[in-house]
Amino acid sequence: MTAEAREAGSPKGLAADGERPLNIALLTYKGNPFCGGQGVYVRHLSRELARLGHRVEVIGSQPYPVLDEGYPQLTLTELPSLDLYRQPDPFRTPGRDEYRDWIDALEVATMWTGGFPEPLTFSLRARHHLRARRGEFDVVHDNQTLGYGLLGDIGAPLVTTIHHPITVDRQLELDAAEGWQRRYSVRRWYAFTRMQKRVARRLPSVLTVSGTSRQEIVDHLGVRGDRIHVVHIGADTDLFAPNPAVAEVPGRIVTTSSADVPLKGLVFLVEALAKVRTEHPAAHLVVVGKRPTEGPVAQAIERYGLEGAVDFVKGISDAELVDLIRSAEVACVPSLYEGFSLPAAEAMATGTPLVATTGGAIPEVAGRDGETCLAVPTGDAGALAAGLGRLLGDPELRARLGRAGRERVLAKFTWARAAEGTVARYREAIASSADPAARPSTARPGEVTQAVKATPAVQLTEAVK
Repeated sequence: MTAEAREAGSPKGLAADGERPLNIALLTYKGNPFCGGQGVYVRHLSRELARLGHRVEVIGSQPYPVLDEGYPQLTLTELPSLDLYRQPDPFRTPGRDEYRDWIDALEVATMWTGGFPEPLTFSLRARHHLRARRGEFDVVHDNQTLGYGLLGDIGAPLVTTIHHPITVDRQLELDAAEGWQRRYSVRRWYAFTRMQKRVARRLPSVLTVSGTSRQEIVDHLGVRGDRIHVVHIGADTDLFAPNPAVAEVPGRIVTTSSADVPLKGLVFLVEALAKVRTEHPAAHLVVVGKRPTEGPVAQAIERYGLEGAVDFVKGISDAELVDLIRSAEVACVPSLYEGFSLPAAEAMATGTPLVATTGGAIPEVAGRDGETCLAVPTGDAGALAAGLGRLLGDPELRARLGRAGRERVLAKFTWARAAEGTVARYREAIASSADPAARPSTARPGEVTQAVKATPAVQLTEAVK
């Protein structure tokens, strides 16, 4: 398909694939593209779907998605929660006049009991919204909500993206937890993963972003393999592109860490930086993310005397992010696990050489050690330091890996390809829903209500009433 076809769709009112344009509802219970991969996914996928000629209505909760401008067929519908985790007053208790219905009461009760309510409560609000608009959409695409409310009849065929099972995050946090109280808190916070596991097994069509995630979904969630389809995502290769006019800053290492959690492996990168600076005193780290004020990363920065060598930047524009990556001599992905790794793809797309761990699907994105990146084991600060030091000391190696990395992303990992693959799955889901014999069972009448009532927070809500 030509670039022109992607940009303008096909003639005669058809989509770029020559078929009828689709009306798509794209659901996201968290949509901020500056604090996590799910928001990035919604932003870029929705834009490329619109470019292919489809009408996309993103339906999201706080923090609301940021959508690209200039596409009349791309719109945002706000489906507000109580926004209990907003800054600067996270875990707030709403005023009495903020409550609208029993779902709001459920949201607060779940927070009060240490749980994370948003996947369940967003799914219930989305169910009500979609059923009231029956017939308006050809397909509903859920971005990893996996809530009870999306079981059964929601007015259109359902396709769901699971980036990776959140049970992986849960286990890594449990492994890092100290003391029974912390372990109990982690288990309670991640209680929603039991719901997601039950829902996932009932889904007719699941998309995921890598072969590694596909296997994890089979192993952790029990989803049948024939219902899971890999559609790789990628980088905006027009935005994330080399620019020789941006000067490299000697010793600069850049990484992205959307949250201070063990999964991201940032503490090992901080330790590695301390080792690297013994041979490369100019080495310093810029982290795209919020500076932690306590916890392992903050403690490591203090322990190794790196206060002046580690900087955190947050809320920067796309242009500023790209120039930051371009200015780095090395990009690093130190994660213990990733379902795909957008930061790896974006760094490679700019031509910035990459040091990355072998956690999860990262090798599937970054490629082979010594060819398109330097690959190191997970959780090994010494190996990270060796890789970073090798690149910082070898300009020719940096240039070779940077060129090869961009070529790999252009060939395999772009948002245009992701949108084309996603539309193909939409059309399969629509065709399957029209054939009762091919339609898998999802939920029996009343099952959604029974599942919700079985949750501890609902029982507490009833008691409060």
